[in-house]
Amino acid sequence: MGMKDQFQDKSRQAKDQAKEKMGQAKEKAGQRGQQGGRQGQQPQRGGQNHRDIEETEQQVHDRLGQDYES
Repeated sequence: MGMKDQFQDKSRQAKDQAKEKMGQAKEKAGQRGQQGGRQGQQPQRGGQNHRDIEETEQQVHDRLGQDYES
């Protein structure tokens, strides 16, 4: 194996390791975000959930009405 081949092989391995570490970091960050979101926002948003659902349903009905009027 030539020097160029060895360099390319090491470079490829380093890139693969970097991708793997990035994936792991994103996974950990996502898990932390989910846990923090559940614990931190739940008491604050408890009263707003029903209102949010009603607003979303109204928006869907409005869009459907607009789409089918034409």
